[in-house]
Amino acid sequence: MSEGWLALPDVAAAGSWGVAARAVLAGAEVVPHASGRPWLVGRWAPDEFTVVEAGPVRVAVIGCCPVAATRLGGVVAGVRHVRELDAVVRRLPGSVHVVASVEGVLRVQGALSGVRGVFHARRDGVVLAGDRADVLAALVGAEVDERVLATRVVCSGPLPPPLGEASMWRGVLAVEPDHYLRVDRSGQAREVRWWRPPVPDAPLAAGAGAVGEALRDAVAARAGGAGLLSADLSGGMDSTSLCFLAAQGAPGLLTLRWGEAEAGNDDAVFAAQAARTLPGRGHLVLPQTGIPSIFADPGQACDAEAPYPFTRTHARTRHTAEVLAGHGSRRHLAGHGGDELFHETHAYLRDTVRRHPLIALTHVRGYRALHRWPLAATLTALADDRDPAGWWREQARRLTDPPPARYTPDLGCGVRLRAAAWATPGAVEAARGLLLDTAGRARPLAGRRGQHATLAVLRTTGPAYRQLARLFAAAGTRLEAPYLDDRVIEAALSVRPHERRTPERYKPLLAEAMRGVLPPAIAGRSTKGEFGEDVRVGLRRNLPAVLEVFADSALAARGLIDVDVLRARLLAPQVDNAAVIALEYLLGCETWLRTTTETSSTARTSSHEQGRTDEPATAS
Repeated sequence: MSEGWLALPDVAAAGSWGVAARAVLAGAEVVPHASGRPWLVGRWAPDEFTVVEAGPVRVAVIGCCPVAATRLGGVVAGVRHVRELDAVVRRLPGSVHVVASVEGVLRVQGALSGVRGVFHARRDGVVLAGDRADVLAALVGAEVDERVLATRVVCSGPLPPPLGEASMWRGVLAVEPDHYLRVDRSGQAREVRWWRPPVPDAPLAAGAGAVGEALRDAVAARAGGAGLLSADLSGGMDSTSLCFLAAQGAPGLLTLRWGEAEAGNDDAVFAAQAARTLPGRGHLVLPQTGIPSIFADPGQACDAEAPYPFTRTHARTRHTAEVLAGHGSRRHLAGHGGDELFHETHAYLRDTVRRHPLIALTHVRGYRALHRWPLAATLTALADDRDPAGWWREQARRLTDPPPARYTPDLGCGVRLRAAAWATPGAVEAARGLLLDTAGRARPLAGRRGQHATLAVLRTTGPAYRQLARLFAAAGTRLEAPYLDDRVIEAALSVRPHERRTPERYKPLLAEAMRGVLPPAIAGRSTKGEFGEDVRVGLRRNLPAVLEVFADSALAARGLIDVDVLRARLLAPQVDNAAVIALEYLLGCETWLRTTTETSSTARTSSHEQGRTDEPATAS
């Protein structure tokens, strides 16, 4: 393994663990505590790594942050306790990990969306932390968590927090994004909540100004570096907004989009219109005939940390990253997080009914007309008072129920979970047990259902975008998602929910934030690109290769799926996209398990051949 970093507590055993960490992270650098013991061991981009020292205090900022070391050092100078860093972290723009050593106490934290994760594990009485669960698993010899794997296979879709953030290994624990990990010199570790969502009471006009300022800062942090900056330009509001912000400060900008197979997809029209108003910039279109089809190379390993959720576009994404790198792009802006933040779930309606009933009535009427919600089902959803624990118990109870009706409103704490047809009874029971266990530790992420649901969606997709970024990194380009920056999220969540979303207007908060920046035609766009034909053509072309992947399935060997049922389901006519979505997640589980099993076997063989030279660090 060559990516990632580890943070070690200021204890006597840190020396031997530092040696072991350097064996796992080839070519890693080492940064010491004030005591001289290893503190940080890893590999990071020099321009995304800043360390400041103030007496016995060490603070490292890892990631995209435009704050100069001198300014950061001045802020840190008065810190005497790790909790005092809360105020420092709240002022940092960009997207970063923060690792601190204060008087021998270790603090490690990531980003609010989970796009920068933190994990920890204990071995031989020492707590180790890092940004990659697979690196920690390799270091401490952790085994695959069968129940987590079974649940991902059974549900075959995005899992809300906290379960969706769980590590795939037993004993490797994830730190919740609104918490930091605190490890003292005695070896005691605990997670401390440092952030709570803002009260959403800002009117649209004021909130839009704050969102616009946060987005400008987020894009400027990426646009000022050396080398060519590239950006997605699909024609949609999210990516186009970033392009126009980047054009204000980037010395060069290359925009890109995938060509579409669907004749009714009008992305090309809006993208071309936007490109014409970005003078002096290049616009690259990758045509359907020049990029891999959907589900191409279905057996290709994607990511070692967790099952990769975007397997149907894996080959296409890898190709895109290579094309961008070939054009000299070193950073690539993407609109990931825009939908989650500005086109959020309908769960806010439940809060609005109780706080602003007349406004809620207007919104509910609008959505019923748009989505054909039945009146009885709508009233039932609005009256639902279950907390997150009750929601998880309900998912466990109804796991094998038929999928909900297409037009049934979902105003709950997360996306409904249903078992895939090909999951075995044993896998279903394992998943049901884990869902019930999750109910025992689930908590509201915010005081209101709407805020909770928005944060849950952000934290569901954040880890997935972290994995997506690694595909770009492998080609030499950094994928950047400014919408997932902490300051952008805070600004958006401060706005009144019924003004952030409305049935009468598409993404009103973003449109107002980009007033004067985005061309009016783009800001007023009411359509959305359709890529269903891409999926249909790709699956038809690559279905034999997909079935071949499961002919010798590692998941089936573990008793988690019935390959005959899977084959029959995929060969049958597809009345909707449910099976395709589930297949995408299933492929991620299959390829991950194969890669993990092979890697573990290689690691054990290598360790044996070396005569167990790392025995002091990894002995049970």
